[in-house]
Amino acid sequence: MSNPEAQDASTAPDEKRQPRQSRLVKAALACNRLGRFDVTVRNVSQTGVGGQGPHTLAIGERLTVFLPGHEPMPGTVRWVAGNRFGIETDRDIETVRLRAAHADQLVTTDSKADFQIVPAPQMSTWRPGLTRATSLPGHFGTKR
Repeated sequence: MSNPEAQDASTAPDEKRQPRQSRLVKAALACNRLGRFDVTVRNVSQTGVGGQGPHTLAIGERLTVFLPGHEPMPGTVRWVAGNRFGIETDRDIETVRLRAAHADQLVTTDSKADFQIVPAPQMSTWRPGLTRATSLPGHFGTKR
């Protein structure tokens, strides 16, 4: 997980970068310092995730990654830029399982059975200082 403006903890500059897949997935992280908290994963590779969350992580910090469709897996923070981060996981991430687990959580509009039409509110439009006319000029067929 590399980011040009981030502080990097990689030891070898000639490491080959793994291909990333763009994803927008809700996940969670847990560590001793911050406890468990929700994050948004924006890209995934075979052994890492990149995303953002409510807290600033520390480079080298060990934590647990909770991804949909996966068992909790340990990982290490590799780069940080504000609230954005890159985490290298100790085990491989199966993007097919991630996609399938994410699709299971989607609910189509057609499948919702509690749809109902709500009538428009009935309210008076009378304002102080105005009189309410029983018939308006130009309306034919009304008595004056």
